[in-house]
Amino acid sequence: MRYIAYYRVSTERQGASGLGLDAQKEAVVSYLRGVNAGNGQPIAEYTEVESGKRSKNRPQLLAAIEHSKRVKATLVIAKLDRLARNVHFISGLMESKVPFVAADNPNANKLTVHVMAAMAEYEAQAISDRTKAALTAAKAKGMALGNPRWQESIAAARDARKLAPIPTAVLDMMRELQASGLTLRTIADRLNALGLRTPQGSLWYASTVRGALNREARAA
Repeated sequence: MRYIAYYRVSTERQGASGLGLDAQKEAVVSYLRGVNAGNGQPIAEYTEVESGKRSKNRPQLLAAIEHSKRVKATLVIAKLDRLARNVHFISGLMESKVPFVAADNPNANKLTVHVMAAMAEYEAQAISDRTKAALTAAKAKGMALGNPRWQESIAAARDARKLAPIPTAVLDMMRELQASGLTLRTIADRLNALGLRTPQGSLWYASTVRGALNREARAA
C-alpha cells in the first residue's frame, strides 16, 4: 500500500524549528514500518503550518487529499487527538472519501471520528455557554468583575456545567454498545479510550453511563 503523510504544527516558529513535527514524523514512520512490509517512508509528506487565528484555509490538507485521490493512497496522520481538535479537518476528510489512518489508533472507524468531531464542536460551545452563564448569574446578583465574592460566580459556573446536555452522538454510541450486550462498565471504558468525557469533563464510569441513559429515557 502507498501512504501520504499529513502533519500539522501550530505556528511558523514550530514549523521552522521542528517542534512537534519530528515527533509526528517519528510516529508515522514507526507505524508504516509495521504495516508496510518494513517500509517506513510515505510516498509524499505535507506539512500545514497554522497561525493562532485558527484559519480554515488549509492548502496543504487539500493538496494531500488531492494527491491521495490521484494515486489511490491512504492519508496517514500521527495522532487521532490532533484530528479530534479540528472539526474542519474531519469534515474535509469525510467529504473527500479518501481513506485515512491515525498511527496511534489505526482501528478508529468512521463512527469514532464522527463522535470525536461532535465532541470537539460541543466542548467548544459548552465552554462559551458556561462562561456566559457564569457572567449572567454574577451580574444578576449584583456582582462586578473583580468582586472578592468570586466563589459565588464559580458556583454559578459549576451549576451551569451540570446542566450541560450530553451530545446526541455520544448517546447514540451508548445505546448501540448497550444493544450489542456490553456492560455499563465496558461502555464507560470504551468512551474513555476514545478520549470522550462527561459534560463536567470527568471520566465515564458505569454509574455515569447509567445516569445518562436513564435521563434520556425519562426525557423521552
